[in-house]
Amino acid sequence: MLRTLFNDNWKITKLTGGILGMHIMGYGEAKDVTLPHDAMIEEERKPDCVSGVSTGFYPGGIYRYVKRFYVPGEWAEKTVSLEFEGSYMNTRVYLNGDYMGGCAYGYSNFYIPLDKGLLYGEENEIAVLVNNSAQPNSRWYSGSGLYRNVNLIVGNYLHIATDSVKITVPEIEKDAAVVWVEGRLKNQDNQNHSVLLKTVIFGPDNEPAAEETNRVTVYGNTSAYVKQRITIRKPALWSCESPDLYRCELRILEAGEEKDVEIVNFGIRKLSLDAVNGLRINGQEVKLRGACIHHDNGVIGACTLPRAEERRCRLLKEAGFNCIRSSHHPLSKAMLDACDRLGMLVMDELSDMWEHPKNINDYAMFFPDCWEQDLKRMIDKDYNHPCVIMYSTGNEIQEVGTPRGAELNRRICEKMRMLDPSRYTTNAFNGLLASLDYKMEISAALREKASREKKGLNDIMGEAINPFQKEVINASSVHPLMTAKIDEFMAPLDIAGYNYLTVRHEMDREEKPNRVILGTETFPSEIAELWKIVRKNKYVIGDMTWTGYDYLGEAALGLITYDGEQKEGGMYRTAYAGDIDLIGHRRPISFFREIVFGLRKDPYIAVERPQYFGRKPKKSQWAFEDSISSWTWRGYEKKPVIVDVYGDGDEVEVFVNDKSKGRRPMGEKFGFAAKYQLEYEPGEIKAVLYKDGTVCGCYELRTAEAEVELFAEECDTVLKADGQDIVFLTVGMRDKRGNINLQEKKEISICVEGEGILQGYGSADPAAEESYKDTVCHTFDGYVQAAVRSDKKAGTIKVTFCTEGCKPLEIAVLTEV
Repeated sequence: MLRTLFNDNWKITKLTGGILGMHIMGYGEAKDVTLPHDAMIEEERKPDCVSGVSTGFYPGGIYRYVKRFYVPGEWAEKTVSLEFEGSYMNTRVYLNGDYMGGCAYGYSNFYIPLDKGLLYGEENEIAVLVNNSAQPNSRWYSGSGLYRNVNLIVGNYLHIATDSVKITVPEIEKDAAVVWVEGRLKNQDNQNHSVLLKTVIFGPDNEPAAEETNRVTVYGNTSAYVKQRITIRKPALWSCESPDLYRCELRILEAGEEKDVEIVNFGIRKLSLDAVNGLRINGQEVKLRGACIHHDNGVIGACTLPRAEERRCRLLKEAGFNCIRSSHHPLSKAMLDACDRLGMLVMDELSDMWEHPKNINDYAMFFPDCWEQDLKRMIDKDYNHPCVIMYSTGNEIQEVGTPRGAELNRRICEKMRMLDPSRYTTNAFNGLLASLDYKMEISAALREKASREKKGLNDIMGEAINPFQKEVINASSVHPLMTAKIDEFMAPLDIAGYNYLTVRHEMDREEKPNRVILGTETFPSEIAELWKIVRKNKYVIGDMTWTGYDYLGEAALGLITYDGEQKEGGMYRTAYAGDIDLIGHRRPISFFREIVFGLRKDPYIAVERPQYFGRKPKKSQWAFEDSISSWTWRGYEKKPVIVDVYGDGDEVEVFVNDKSKGRRPMGEKFGFAAKYQLEYEPGEIKAVLYKDGTVCGCYELRTAEAEVELFAEECDTVLKADGQDIVFLTVGMRDKRGNINLQEKKEISICVEGEGILQGYGSADPAAEESYKDTVCHTFDGYVQAAVRSDKKAGTIKVTFCTEGCKPLEIAVLTEV
């Protein structure tokens, strides 16, 4: 069927008088918008926001989207529907005033048939009511409204049913692969039809690789299920390193006339999993270097544009990750497409809760009635994507450890395998939730530990106030009652997903020798310890850090403060817990992780912020170090600084202005890190890494001069003039020699003119007060970022950045049809 974007010419109204007031008083002033559109990012943040830190103090609301469109008379002989790829949340769709359907879950794609309500040969009105007013309903920033694509689908009465094409490759050899192409031909006509189904598969080189044609009779008002067996010679296999994709085109032909066409991309790859060999793809062992991610795209909020999703995927891949976990909801179609193209593996996750809520208005209200339909929607979306290797039944489910939870997990796993037997199942399990009903036994274990280690009980129990402190996590995780409680829950899973349960990884080997384990969520600072376990044990197939990319909401989760510096009631906006910050820059933990993974040969220097020297930091387990890679610290000359050096060698030597500051041991035995206390001297600092007495890598930083200029990081500045393309312009400051100044804090204004709009403008600052819709922003660690979106006209977008003391920076972004 013909699928076209239905994103243009919408109007939005925020309803402030309630639903009844809306009907009585009218809808209020409407604003023109182009979808995808996140209404929440446009809201004013308020300290009394009921969702508080969870959403970054962004409130929800009720939003009415309206679009008028002309329906040709000939569509009376067609079938017409709308697809909503994501709408947050409680969505109701009306056609010409009549209710047509909806979806409660904010992360599911869903379809609304329009045939029964269309007026042919005249204008029609679609109205979509999106209700995100019942707060709190999310533990992170959710966004509001039609934040993903809306598609118009028009087809003949005889057509290939939506989401019915499923491609599997059950047999793969070096010289041939057997491809099964399944589909459902749907006939909404009263007449019988005898047609040809012609399927052509094109290879990665865009040349035909195989084809098959079969005759199919489809009786009136019925469907015909078709399955074709096709052989591809010398198949190119999809992998993280070589993400080769095939394209399958199915056509219905009747009397030589094309009645319908469906185009599906897929990959050929073989998955295998066992406790002896671990995870293998195409016969090669793969360790998952994983990143948990939420769904927002930084300064543009939850707005899901393909270029934005691909950028985030690419940055994660460049940082050394080979797998993402969609936390904690189904992933967008745009991100799945990007992962297919770039070679990024995916764990897609059903939800963050089942029948027990984590917030009073969350998806638990709908889960008992909706989970099967929403699970089918997720698997239909994912089925043909080679990047998807496993499904998660849920995250940190509160029912774990109960008979009801075990029974429900079995049902979900069975449904997953019925819908897609080719992927593995897991659940991201948090042991603390299973241990709450034996907390007295844990307390006794901690008391015994305090006596044995000659520590005060308050020293250990004080740590237990924070339930994510290591002492209490480990005590509950290894307790025999924990083992007994999780046994039934874990039984139906292919992979045991452990959140913060590293202590069980090797312990389970003796008690459950058939169990395959994945660290589905782990603390970033523990990667050296975790990866050693992953490398040592075949049955531990990887690690997934919280989190790979910083995100909105769960505000200040990874923030480091000093001496009560964090203000009471401070309206922090981001978690500040990502390997990559909100605007796409890699933080020191990212380079440290890359070294631990064995992917980086050069060392790396991170300097702890000298203004906090000697002060005791307060940080959560999700924080790493309060450092940046800079040797520009004006005002701290001859004052002490802490320099952290990361590397995988035998020794490292640090030089300041060519003077050695000594050698330190390095490598895995020493946690891949060395720490120096130095006196800050402007100039150059250099780290030289040695292995077997020979230099194997180096890294250096230079002090920036006081006089700086604005510059933009390199990026593609050519956009499609379709209203759906976007460029992220990241602007910083450097001196005339090219040395970047991360210390300077400036207010930078922006002006966007021409054939585009400013979609968002901000920095990585978790405490920034400016709205991402403002045209003024303060730098954070030296940078600001503008997201500029194309409109529908070809031409030029002129973007100008201005700040005091610097020449304006002008960037020309071209838009092409």
